[in-house]
Amino acid sequence: MAFDGTTPSGDPNRFGTEAFYAALGRAFVAMCAIVPVLFVIEACDGWLNNSFDAAGGIVPRRINGLDGVFFAPFLHHGFDHLYSNSVPLILLGTFVLAAGGRRFLYATIFIVLASGLGVWFTGSPNTVVVGASGVIFGYLGLLLMRGLVERSWWNLGVVVLVGLLYGWQLLAGILPGDPQVSWQGHLFGFLGGLVAAILFRRRHPRYDDYSAGTTFTLP
Repeated sequence: MAFDGTTPSGDPNRFGTEAFYAALGRAFVAMCAIVPVLFVIEACDGWLNNSFDAAGGIVPRRINGLDGVFFAPFLHHGFDHLYSNSVPLILLGTFVLAAGGRRFLYATIFIVLASGLGVWFTGSPNTVVVGASGVIFGYLGLLLMRGLVERSWWNLGVVVLVGLLYGWQLLAGILPGDPQVSWQGHLFGFLGGLVAAILFRRRHPRYDDYSAGTTFTLP
């Protein structure tokens, strides 16, 4: 295929191609644009005496806290909480988004539901749970399973890198311990990411497509 110099060449899902790096760059910019929105929300929440957390957080096993499943990932308990989530959210979100906007959207919704409902069913009813860490653990699980299902070594490489950087924190995050940390959200988010990678995996062309004369570019 001929290119006019403005469209990156190659498969965007194949590591090392121009299209791959272009998709990665666009995804990084998009994730960097999302995080400032979270800071604006947190600033407004602080100005209103944390009323957002009280109204939009997950309150386990209470109907009036069920809507927090959707709102809680956008809320944080102070700027320190948000700072700690920002870097892994940008890093992991970039690689998840680089594989395609539609897959990113579907997978994120699934992870939010898995993490949030897991907290709602198993968390303490005397708590209010907020934060994007369940989504972060979901992205980690998604990249891990995607690397296995789609045989993508670069996805597994990202997981190894994150493991080296945050290994102990990740392990502690999915085990009961600190009462201030929602390990349920982390655990169910991670499991949701594993399932999402299978549900929204990239489909390889079938043999019938080749016999029909269609030309594909394989990774």
